[in-house]
Amino acid sequence: QVQLVESGGGLVQPGGSLRLSCAASGSIFSINALGWYRQAPGKQRELVARIISGGSTNYGDSVKGRITISRDNAKNMVYLQMNSLKAEDTAVYYCNALITTTARISRNYWGQGTQVTVSS
Repeated sequence: QVQLVESGGGLVQPGGSLRLSCAASGSIFSINALGWYRQAPGKQRELVARIISGGSTNYGDSVKGRITISRDNAKNMVYLQMNSLKAEDTAVYYCNALITTTARISRNYWGQGTQVTVSS
């Protein structure tokens, strides 16, 4: 079994910052990619940022320049530093990981989501 647990969401004022964390645990052989997605009410889930095992990153167009993804391979963690937050960043943020388990099975895993609300 593999689990992803997010933390760090909350209420922040426009222009503020938040740092989300996601910890992967369980029967992990390797983590091939880590990412963050978000879903606002009435909208489809969209990519926020993604980082692959080699360190390459890609970002959603709406967050470029304001958000940075990073990972700690030793701790099986991924972080999302969000700056200059806007009301339209309000959403549930989900951690995603492409993981190969100790049984050598590769699949996508999702966290339970953490709410980010940007409001004055």
